Amino acid sequence: MADNGATTDRRPTAVPPAETPGLTGLLTLAVAVVVVAGLYLGRTVLIPITLAVLLSFLLAPVVNLLRRIHLGRVLSVLVAVIISLGIILAVGGLIGTQIAQLAQEVPQYASTIRSKVETVQGLTSGQMIQMMRRLDTTASAPKEPQPRPSPSAEPKPLAVEVHQPDPTPMQLAERIITPILDPLSTTAIVLIVTVFVLLQREDLRDRLIRLFGSSDLHRTTAAMNDAARRLSRYFLTQLGINAAFGVITGTGLFFIGVPSPMLWGTIGLLLRFVPYIGAPLAATLPLALAAAVSPGWSMVLWTAGLYAGTEAIMGQVVEPLMYGHSTGLSPFSVVVSATFWTWLWGPIGLILSTPLTLCLVVLGRHVERLEFLDVILGDRPALTPVESFYQRMLAGDPDEARDQAEVLLRDRPLSSYYDEVALKGLQLAANDAARGVLTEMQLEKIKSSMQELIDDLDEYDDQEPASKEAAEGSATGPSRSEQDLPKHPAPGKVPEDALPPAWRGRAPVLCIAGRGPLDEAAASMLSQLLHKNGLKARVLPHEAASRMHIGALDGEGVLMVCLCYLEIGGTPSHLRYMLRRLRQRLPAARLLVGLWPADQAILTDDRLRAAVGADIYTTSLREAVEACLEAARSEIHPIAA
Repeated sequence: MADNGATTDRRPTAVPPAETPGLTGLLTLAVAVVVVAGLYLGRTVLIPITLAVLLSFLLAPVVNLLRRIHLGRVLSVLVAVIISLGIILAVGGLIGTQIAQLAQEVPQYASTIRSKVETVQGLTSGQMIQMMRRLDTTASAPKEPQPRPSPSAEPKPLAVEVHQPDPTPMQLAERIITPILDPLSTTAIVLIVTVFVLLQREDLRDRLIRLFGSSDLHRTTAAMNDAARRLSRYFLTQLGINAAFGVITGTGLFFIGVPSPMLWGTIGLLLRFVPYIGAPLAATLPLALAAAVSPGWSMVLWTAGLYAGTEAIMGQVVEPLMYGHSTGLSPFSVVVSATFWTWLWGPIGLILSTPLTLCLVVLGRHVERLEFLDVILGDRPALTPVESFYQRMLAGDPDEARDQAEVLLRDRPLSSYYDEVALKGLQLAANDAARGVLTEMQLEKIKSSMQELIDDLDEYDDQEPASKEAAEGSATGPSRSEQDLPKHPAPGKVPEDALPPAWRGRAPVLCIAGRGPLDEAAASMLSQLLHKNGLKARVLPHEAASRMHIGALDGEGVLMVCLCYLEIGGTPSHLRYMLRRLRQRLPAARLLVGLWPADQAILTDDRLRAAVGADIYTTSLREAVEACLEAARSEIHPIAA
């Protein structure tokens, strides 16, 4: 007859091979190719419409404000569009007048730049050329003069000049009007479409809901509201930051002495809408002008420092504080989207890359089939803290797991971290081990990494973090998935001098691991938490309570026995027999069974619990610690019969 306490032989289940791409995957790929091709081929039509839709998001708050003062829908839209058109014309007029004034001083600036270039050449290449010439004259021998050819030997070619006829007035008009006709027509189309989008916002919203999400109105409405909120906030925030950049640089150039500071501040405001290269492009012309105005180099250095310092403050301090997580884009996605949309739509695509990618991320968060867009482009962590913990244990990297633990322990006690992250991560490993997808080497790696992590976290107390540590954690800001983790208070620690004499022994609590390969790690965590809460404990493997070794079990001073199981499958008869052997060996000790997760059948079936026969059942390490502390307190303050 087989020993009931021994580990049963489990044959690992076969892991199914990876499936070949099916028709759905190929269809999705074909649709993606068609969409990209349509965006490229239809860019002439799609770019004005996209600009109009994005402009409507920017003007929507202005329209709402005008409607609150009872101007009416049509009048509010027209006033908002006229205001935006007036701003565009005013900016264009300012740039034109400043350029006209600057053009009058171009000859003087050109001579200054020419003299500086000649000075630099004289200090570098000019000296080298003169040195090479001196070396050539001293090393080479004088050459005999060559006879010149007779003037009458060969006839000189006649010079031929081709004169174009003077252009007619129509040709002159065509040359002037053609370059500006395309931008004007695009601007007109954008403004007209913007007016209609603002006038029929509700109707267009209802049509989109009917077209894409009539079966799930809640999700579709949430997606559209999320996109509108994020886009409006992004545009307004970016406009404010860029305006501040233009004002600061323009004011700084005024005090430095660079001509036309209003022109360069306005150009900086506009060019900074272009990601990455906008600010360097805005600094190019002021730097060249500073070099042309001043005969020295101090003005150039001051101008370069002004742009570099302002952009550093705006990009590294102001934008993270203002944006926060409002865009929902990762830095990697911003770079990739800028490259993709520039390839697809040119310079306009570069300007629109961030808002267009933001729309894709919103779709990925609310449409299940497009979830990969949120995973690739969004700023939310791809793995939950539990999954990340398991991945680091599987990779055998306890250092990264400790880094994650240190972040989470800033605002939660050690028992809460063990219950909500480490224990659930070990459950994932136990499930994979039961399915046969983990090798023996991987299991040993997880065991050793987990033990190293437990040893590293021994310096933390199981108590609520101090306010200073919590403030440091909030300053760095946990990720969104970390914010969703529940936080449980720490158990109340019992001072050692307040314990009864029997609970001050060498190890009044005995933590015995279950049959699983990772149950001993759970028992080690429980033992560590008991030590930190005032109770001494020791850990024994599962074999120590088997039928063969139960007689050698050292039970001196043991008042509580805690059995730790990460997974218990089938009928838990082995647990019933183990508890029976422990009662015979340790009749005065209470028996506690810790089963995680809480949906184990033994915890939900009263008859099964009665058949197993444990004194206490817990579903978390914190509950197990509290049960042991309660047992110690009951002897400190006995309950009256």
